[in-house]
Amino acid sequence: MLTTEQRVFLQSQRVATLATADRNGAPHAVPVCFLPESQTIYIAIDEKPKRTATRALKRLRNIAENPKVALVADHYDDENWTQLGWVMVRGTAEILNTGPEYASAQALLKKRYAQYADMTLDGLPVIAIHIERVTSWGNLESTIS
Repeated sequence: MLTTEQRVFLQSQRVATLATADRNGAPHAVPVCFLPESQTIYIAIDEKPKRTATRALKRLRNIAENPKVALVADHYDDENWTQLGWVMVRGTAEILNTGPEYASAQALLKKRYAQYADMTLDGLPVIAIHIERVTSWGNLESTIS
């Protein structure tokens, strides 16, 4: 589903925006660290300070109520709009807490983000977005060196 160009673009981005909605459709969007892997996007719930307990995060509550989500990674350049580009994936999210996929996602996220090396992620959930649709626009090669 992801083209090679879209996958490389996503891999070059460090932050994306995760959009969820509750059972009534009220939207919620937050910036997240993420990992594109095959046809799944993984998002760690880490131990950075949060206003609520990790398992009570709005994004996790929303996914439990309504697993349809979207994630957008973009590149914006104030000066050169020929460099603008974005990739949006839509899919069904699942909250992983154990198992081989969970362990693999945790290891890959730790490898992608050095900051995670000093954090205790074990026991914290991972969001897995199973990609169903991909849309992209603009210059997806703008951030690739």
